[in-house]
Amino acid sequence: MNITYCEIAGVIFITPEILEDERGYFLESYSYKNFPVQTNFVQDNISFSSYGTIRGLHIQNNKPQGKLVMALSGCIFDVIVDLRKDSPTFKKWVSIKLHSEKKNQVYIPPGCAHGFCVTSKTAHVFYKCTEFYNPNSQIEILYNDVDLNIPWPVTNPIMSIKDKNAMSLKKYLNIDN
Repeated sequence: MNITYCEIAGVIFITPEILEDERGYFLESYSYKNFPVQTNFVQDNISFSSYGTIRGLHIQNNKPQGKLVMALSGCIFDVIVDLRKDSPTFKKWVSIKLHSEKKNQVYIPPGCAHGFCVTSKTAHVFYKCTEFYNPNSQIEILYNDVDLNIPWPVTNPIMSIKDKNAMSLKKYLNIDN
């Protein structure tokens, strides 16, 4: 497992060792004993989306979720925004292309917002979470917020009503969280 720490503390890019032969391949996508941070994953999720779909930016205020994200099929432009007020990289964002052929992953620590855009025809995205999903605690932040200035790879995204009606980063930061 190749681990790369990025400029946002706790965000880790992971490239697994892939064992290939004439039958196909094998890889270890997660191992408690080899994972670079101590986590307790409690829920696994899979989403399926078509080209141009943006999901996010999402964050849970109460019991924030850490996530380990991987594209099982297709390719996504994955974005992480640091919203931990005590972090030296507060309000900074990073992105990574997660591709099913590379089988690369990203670990997103609790307190960071997460979103992605599908850049292939379709994509299945798998993510492990450190907390259970709580719809009453989830907040959507505008994917194209001017204060973040994220260069999303699509101009007319397919989005949920919640994501279309998401709040600005400024409004989110004024919430007592």
